[in-house]
Amino acid sequence: MKFVLDASVALKWELPENDSAEALQVRAAFEVDSIEFIAPNVFPIEIGHALSRAMRRNLIDATQAEQALERMLSKMPVLFDSMGLIERAFQISLEARIGVYDCLYLALAQDQHCQFLTADARLQPFSSVLLLKNFS
Repeated sequence: MKFVLDASVALKWELPENDSAEALQVRAAFEVDSIEFIAPNVFPIEIGHALSRAMRRNLIDATQAEQALERMLSKMPVLFDSMGLIERAFQISLEARIGVYDCLYLALAQDQHCQFLTADARLQPFSSVLLLKNFS
């Protein structure tokens, strides 16, 4: 089964947050190839940004951030070029009044006819969205 993986879910693999236990179960399925993840190519940038921010907020130290990034980059979702998604993502953003970054993931889910797995409840109204807490 194929899903678009939101950075909000993947970050829970490394940062202790709400729903981290569920996210770790998802990662276990991904690691044994029972599910496939795809993402727009901004995914590693979002991961790096969030880990750097966590370090600046003293949630983790620099070494932990570097190790987390290394682990996450070692098993990545299949990345899709954001340029092929930007026009649709921009239209979704204008209509839904949400950020273009989130809409890149939504546009990819539409393009690839699969669900978008996220921890962001603001995106729940979209038919292609599957919230992490509802993943089974």
